[in-house]
Amino acid sequence: MQLLDGKKTSEDIKQEIAAEVQQMKNNGEKVPHLAAVIVGTNGASLTYVGSKVRSCEQIGFESTLVSLPETITETELLSKIKELNEDDDLDGYIVQLPLPKHIDEQKILMAIDPDKDVDGFHPANFGKMALEMETFLPATPFGIMQLLERYKVETAGKHTVVIGRSHIVGRPMSILMSRKGYPGDSTVTLTHSRTKNIEEFTRNADIIITALGVPNYLKADMVKEGVVVIDVGITRVEDASHPKGYVITGDVDFDEVSKKSSFITPVPGGVGPMTIAMLLQNTLLARKLRSRK
Repeated sequence: MQLLDGKKTSEDIKQEIAAEVQQMKNNGEKVPHLAAVIVGTNGASLTYVGSKVRSCEQIGFESTLVSLPETITETELLSKIKELNEDDDLDGYIVQLPLPKHIDEQKILMAIDPDKDVDGFHPANFGKMALEMETFLPATPFGIMQLLERYKVETAGKHTVVIGRSHIVGRPMSILMSRKGYPGDSTVTLTHSRTKNIEEFTRNADIIITALGVPNYLKADMVKEGVVVIDVGITRVEDASHPKGYVITGDVDFDEVSKKSSFITPVPGGVGPMTIAMLLQNTLLARKLRSRK
């Protein structure tokens, strides 16, 4: 069994990006500029956005944090989005989800300029991904593809089972794994909460990518020997014996499933760190695309 170490791989990617940014500086070129928009004071969102800003500083990007009050109206937020779209100094930006309930997330995401949509959520970029055109890939699926590639996991002709059909992970993952080329060329089954007898699919899978958000859902009797397991789940589970009072748990019963796996991601330290690294990769691509115009 080999661990797919997202922490180490993400650091490798950041170093590669930092070297490229240094080269841009040496050539007198503009360095990439990423902005993050956060509405309100959601603790998890603040932590996540904070780590994005620190990562930007670490690799030599310019970064801007746009902090807006919870009470902002949808109209005011759309006005801020328009401002960011028109800001020529800005290469890419993200709007941290979830947004307050009085704001239509779909409307906000649709308003983002696809050329600055480094989260890869805009329908224009999602469509380009499906058509195998150059675009911004959603960061978490992009990170998974990088892990598979850098650890030389064989994907061609393999049966990949994706658990979960969200627009952020499951659905894009099913598209990417079935695209031509490496990593890809896989036969994909997309399962979800309404799929009957999921274990019938998972037991035949060469690769399982689970993004369900149910702690320890995938058990050893649901997988075959030699399976590759990618665990996107991340849930706080109360644990009185732990100093923090909780532990971070994935969708996979790691202790048991890892005994049958050829490759597996840990939680934490697997897919999570890769997400931020790929957001930075997308921002670098945004700068390159803008410089071509």
